[in-house]
Amino acid sequence: MSTPSLPHEPSLRPEDLWPRIIATARHALATGALQPIATDCQTLEQRGVPFQVRVLGRAHLKDDRAKREKPRAVPFDPFENPDPDLVVGGLSPTHLCLLNKFNVVEHHLLIVTRAFEEQESLLTAADFEALVLCMDGLDGLGFYNSGEVAGASQPHKHLQLIPPLGPEGLRVPMEKVLSPPPARGSVTRHPALDFAHVMTGLGPWESTPTKDGARLLEAYQSLLAALGIGHKLPPYNLLTTRDWMMLVPRAKAESHGINVNAMGFAGSLLVKTQEQLQRLQELGPLELLRQVAP
Repeated sequence: MSTPSLPHEPSLRPEDLWPRIIATARHALATGALQPIATDCQTLEQRGVPFQVRVLGRAHLKDDRAKREKPRAVPFDPFENPDPDLVVGGLSPTHLCLLNKFNVVEHHLLIVTRAFEEQESLLTAADFEALVLCMDGLDGLGFYNSGEVAGASQPHKHLQLIPPLGPEGLRVPMEKVLSPPPARGSVTRHPALDFAHVMTGLGPWESTPTKDGARLLEAYQSLLAALGIGHKLPPYNLLTTRDWMMLVPRAKAESHGINVNAMGFAGSLLVKTQEQLQRLQELGPLELLRQVAP
């Protein structure tokens, strides 16, 4: 399998990331390479968390495209040779930064391995170094959906990063109850969250990819160990900011027809219909999250 051919481009510097995101998004919108999914966003508060619930405003483009395309003998890998109009830049010899083609949240980034690796494989120092390089330039939420049950739509390994969602300057709605984060090295569960999870604090951000990447890798390994997870990995979601990291084991992909990925545990959910929105209002977002985590 070939590797994306951007071997000689200089690695993105954190201070250049945001201007490159803006320029790439503007160009990709003009060419049609970027196809945002329109939604209507509503707030549904529960136990102090102002959940953002997005309702699809039109047919889901990924679903429509999948229906139109003929089945492939070999599954298509959009990250093997990514659309150059979506490439923000190279991060390292092992990773690229792309725009998410079908984005619900504006300026949604994908941190993709240049060579194919399985999405269910363990995250590595190289993965975290690429992620923190982006997080140094964009102080948002990094996350990883490990496996289809956890919400992964592609088998080629990719982490993701979104800008702050808010409200009130928060990176994600869940930070309303997560602040202040635990101390670095302390693995715990938050008493306000009913769904299965473990989390830890990360300590001060150093703006040094190697050091910050090593710190995130150490935290990730401590969360896996706390759940008794070894090399045979069950589906899980990983969420991280500069301050804290959370790992959520997954039992199923959806409940009541509502699919959940890592963003759900950050306080951001997507529903396809008004009927699903009504069901979520009756159920409560935290109960939905509890039902998809063991």
